[in-house]
Amino acid sequence: MDLALRPYRSVLYIPGSKERALDKARGLPVDAIIFDLEDAVAPAEKPAARETLAAALGVGGYGNRTRIVRINGLDTEWGEADARAADAMDCDAVLLPKVEDPAQLDALAKLTDKPLWAMMETPKGMLNAQAIGAHPRLAGMVMGTNDLAKELNSRFRADRLPMLTSLQLCLLAAKASGCVIVDGVYNAFKDDEGLRAECDQGRDMGFDGKTLIHPAQVETANGAFAPTEGEIELARRQITAYEEAEAAGQGVAVVDGKIVENLHVFTAKSVLAKADAIAAMGA
Repeated sequence: MDLALRPYRSVLYIPGSKERALDKARGLPVDAIIFDLEDAVAPAEKPAARETLAAALGVGGYGNRTRIVRINGLDTEWGEADARAADAMDCDAVLLPKVEDPAQLDALAKLTDKPLWAMMETPKGMLNAQAIGAHPRLAGMVMGTNDLAKELNSRFRADRLPMLTSLQLCLLAAKASGCVIVDGVYNAFKDDEGLRAECDQGRDMGFDGKTLIHPAQVETANGAFAPTEGEIELARRQITAYEEAEAAGQGVAVVDGKIVENLHVFTAKSVLAKADAIAAMGA
């Protein structure tokens, strides 16, 4: 399945150094996994983590899930070795932390032939989001909202008002270039209601899915970012009505008292394509 066509409702971080977690991830109903060699791995464990992760990916068993390896920054002592190791791993993409300008992606592109993903988590990254999103090798963006909150010196609010501008800048950049973009993590992994509210907000804004820190969050994210039965049924009726109107020589149709034009049909077909992709993942 093409990377761009896969669902990204739930994107779970898994430490690249933990064999038990790597094994458990094979059975989780997530759409994508970020195998982390950066924050989740202690400095002394980083070289061994590369080998542990490479072995786990070599064994396989992750199905259709998108497998993304987050390396350390290329300005660290581990970054280049991580990038070269990830290039040899059986993964789908390499994720670079704290991307602030396209030159960092240029540097990574010299070390791997894998598709590139960018962590967006600094003020400078927000201001350069358009240029980063336009990089020819970039396939996806991940919002690093914890680091962004630290850099902004913002306080937590359930409505995320302090970082809405940053989220929207990256959304615009990703949508303009056709990249996947997934929302940041929700730290209170036992707060189902809060997670659901933030997932709904991210879905309303246009994110493709949400990064997660705990398996308990997967079901909520999968539900929030999947088309509902009502949305699927409406999409089918809109397509049928428009096709019938077009056959009668009309440019618009009416469904439930609302005008349906070509742009609505495009959205409806996207809804059905996403539902099909999710069904394929389950299969």
